[in-house]
Amino acid sequence: MLTIWGRLNSHNVKKVVWLAEEMGLAYDRRDVGGAFGMDEAYRALNPNALIPTIEDDGFVLWESNAILRYLAGTRGGEAFYPVDARVRALADRWMDWNFTWADAIRPIFFQLVRTAPEARDAALLERSVARAASLSAILDDVLGRQDWLSGDAFGIGDIPVAAYANTWFQLPVERPSRPNLERWYAALRERAPFRDVVMIPLS
Repeated sequence: MLTIWGRLNSHNVKKVVWLAEEMGLAYDRRDVGGAFGMDEAYRALNPNALIPTIEDDGFVLWESNAILRYLAGTRGGEAFYPVDARVRALADRWMDWNFTWADAIRPIFFQLVRTAPEARDAALLERSVARAASLSAILDDVLGRQDWLSGDAFGIGDIPVAAYANTWFQLPVERPSRPNLERWYAALRERAPFRDVVMIPLS
């Protein structure tokens, strides 16, 4: 059985569990990191001391996007990992662009969810909201031309961006209107794995 190590309130763990649920995979998820700590046995699997990590029939892999590609490539078929290299690359692009998106949203999340009000950095929060709002225009533009970031159908290119988009939409900040992005987010909310795995309370 596939084993997934990582606490579910981690964005990167959410991505992997969400894909596993989308593909109907059997897996055993084990809480690691944050309040659950990290023992030496886990650190032996992942020398970065980060989450998630998977083990699949003796094969150990870390880095969430590498895990997504591995699961899609070994189990997802054409729906999740197209044979056409150009089609696949278009989804891959958004997986890598997500590092920019996540870097903008992460400070907002930490300031509003994990920092006491009296300790918050108002200037950092303002800069981060402005940056995320600017990046959301890029998403809105492409989603005005196609239904999903992965192309005509939902795929792994949508997953990393959506994990942080959910946080963006849940955080109590002022957001500009982005009709196409909002349409995409509404479509994501129709997917039970997204609701069950990603749309949990922020913590």
